[in-house]
Amino acid sequence: MANSLRLYLACIKNTLEAAMCLQNFPCQEVERHNKPEVELKTSPELLLNPVLICRNEAEKCLIETSINSLRISLKVKQADELENILTKKFLRFLSMRAEAFQVLRRKPVQGYDISFLITNYHCEEMQKQKLIDFIIQFMEDIEKEIRDLKESVNTRGRLVATEFLKQFITNDAIYTEKLNVRHHSSRFSASPSPSLSNFVLRRPGELLQIPAITQLQIENFYGLGNVI
Repeated sequence: MANSLRLYLACIKNTLEAAMCLQNFPCQEVERHNKPEVELKTSPELLLNPVLICRNEAEKCLIETSINSLRISLKVKQADELENILTKKFLRFLSMRAEAFQVLRRKPVQGYDISFLITNYHCEEMQKQKLIDFIIQFMEDIEKEIRDLKESVNTRGRLVATEFLKQFITNDAIYTEKLNVRHHSSRFSASPSPSLSNFVLRRPGELLQIPAITQLQIENFYGLGNVI
């Protein structure tokens, strides 16, 4: 793990340990109801100051706290267009299964990639330290999964490009072999047909016909159809 990531996760963990002091608080507007105040934000006196922790411009964590609930929003690093696509697809896959995580929000906060909502009931049913460890481990796994997916896509891309270019190499080899066979057969023909290749330029504007054997020697030395 990179040193910057270790410090980033340690800062988030310490902040969550201090912020996850939640208690039951009934709704002030609806009788016998209990709603997460961090979502409603109808009573400013029940909200605490949000904390924004940034690793860099592209990776940050927003922690919003109230008396009975805590919301954690994450912005995952996206260095290039490929990581952007992989991150959106992967986090959308997780958000569609938010009920399996219990604390995962189906729709993230605007400007972030994924969000968690922890209420006082979660703290009562689960261990507080286990919830914090889950958030930290989730952040580590997300970065690792995106990196592995990117390497897999790049590997597949190289294999596809290699297979695609092989056909051009094969066709070029077949074409070269045909030319060699044609040239080889023309060397041993009994009576070569006269053509411009049977003539060499002796002086400017003067052509001289030469025997086939001399033509063959010239072609071997200079190549096919060269003029000396």
